[in-house]
Parts: sequence; C-alpha cells; structure tokens
Amino acid sequence: MDIKEIQNLIKFVAKSGASEVKLEMDDIKITIKTGSEDKEPTYFQQMPMQGQMQQAMPQQQQAPAVAQEAPKAAAGDSQESAPDESSKHITVKSPIIGTLYRKPSPDKPVFVEVGDSIKVGDVLCVIEAMKLFNEIESEVSGKIVKVLVDDSSPVEFDQPLFLVDPS
Repeated sequence: MDIKEIQNLIKFVAKSGASEVKLEMDDIKITIKTGSEDKEPTYFQQMPMQGQMQQAMPQQQQAPAVAQEAPKAAAGDSQESAPDESSKHITVKSPIIGTLYRKPSPDKPVFVEVGDSIKVGDVLCVIEAMKLFNEIESEVSGKIVKVLVDDSSPVEFDQPLFLVDPS
C-alpha cells in the first residue's frame, strides 16, 4: 500500500463520518481515528457527561456562547429593527455545529419563548452534535426578545440563536 492509497483512505474515512477505522493487511496495520484531530476545533459550552473531553481541550479553543452584538452589524442587517434598539441586545450564539431543538422532546413545550424572562443557567435549547444532545444554557439574565432559528434546524458555529434584552 503506497502513500497515495493511504491518503485516499484517510479522506474516505473522514467523509464517511466514522470515528475509527482499523485496517490490517499482511505486514501493514493502519488505524485511522477522526474527531480529535479535526482542522476546526470542537467547542463545548457545558457537557456534564463529557467532562473529560472538555478538560482535554486547550483553553484558547473554548469560545463564549454569548457576545455583545455590534451596532455596525445591526445597522447593515435589514431584519433588525432600529440600530440603537438592537445594540442594547445581547446575541446568544451557537457554541457548536449541529441540529438545534427548541424542545426537550417532541411532546414537550419549548424551552423559551419570546417574552420569557431568563436567568444565568437557564436552558435555552438543545443542540445535537454527533448523537450527543448538548444543553445550551444562558450566560446572561434578561428577557428573550427574538428567536432567530427554527426548531429542528441545522446551526453553524457562532450562528446567532436568540436576542436577549439584559435590562
């Protein structure tokens, strides 16, 4: 097996979504593991079941899930109301890539609605990533002004999810 075939095998495994593949041929043994060696870092906000994974990540890769929305971005966005009004809102952003669910299960009510008051630690939604359901908790207290995503929709890292009025 030459280096070109090994590189093609690695690409194939990465595209397939398998987390580990072992290949043994005559005098060659190859193990390919994906997930921990990604080009893009994986971000976790809070995962009680996966505490060891979170500890293993370097601090520089952890990103806050809440950021202050820039007034310039709001001014250029036609979906926002007035720039001075939305600049006081805090945007809750997705800490990971996955599928967002606004309900804990299909037969339960949504975690938060527009107008709900929230406090630090309240669960806002759940994001499924690699068959794990990650609760996204609020890092701010305030009132939900706008829900920016639909239930069961895919979300990207750092995608705005909710607008919160901290006052």
